[in-house]
Amino acid sequence: METKQTSYTPTKLEIVRPSVNDEESQIKQLGDDLDYSKRSQWLRAAVLGANDGLVSTAALMMGIGAVKQDVKAMILTGFAGLVAGACSMAIGEFVSVYSQLDIEVAQIKREKMRGGEREEVEEKENLPNPLQAAFASALAFSLGALVPLSAASFIKDYKVRLGVVVAAVTMALGMFGWLGAFLGKAPVVKASLRVLLGGWLAMAITFGLTKLIGSYGF
Repeated sequence: METKQTSYTPTKLEIVRPSVNDEESQIKQLGDDLDYSKRSQWLRAAVLGANDGLVSTAALMMGIGAVKQDVKAMILTGFAGLVAGACSMAIGEFVSVYSQLDIEVAQIKREKMRGGEREEVEEKENLPNPLQAAFASALAFSLGALVPLSAASFIKDYKVRLGVVVAAVTMALGMFGWLGAFLGKAPVVKASLRVLLGGWLAMAITFGLTKLIGSYGF
């Protein structure tokens, strides 16, 4: 009796490799995500600094405008707020970033003692710069504060001056809110509304309280 032997042919295991285009798109997508995360630090300092300069200076000018109709008094108040705020932002950012720098340097030293290997050039590039952060914060604050100052500088009529300041600040707040949301890939409408409402509220509270206190003759 004859037995038939059947031949066994192993099936080939096909390995599907992603195409070059797929790899490039994945790398590009990953790079975009990394770019947005790296933006967070300077974006926070720039947008918040400009918004703080805009709102605080405008609120100061509206506050003094609630009790004094003189344009000179409003301009001097706004200028003093610009200088004081820019110095405060610079010093605060310098101290904050310097503390972060001390922590990161100490961590690098601990890793080196444990035998970790890190490139010295890469370490220097990744470390925060306190002077750069301080300058950027002061500059952003000053640019924001210049908006209400410029709007009120050449208008003598009291009511028109207040209206122009509010209008200029409103436009700038909307622009800052849109810019921050666009660069950070956040919802544009919600971000702009938050910035607008916050700025209006700050000016309204400052104007109202100063008017109330000024009415008692202090």
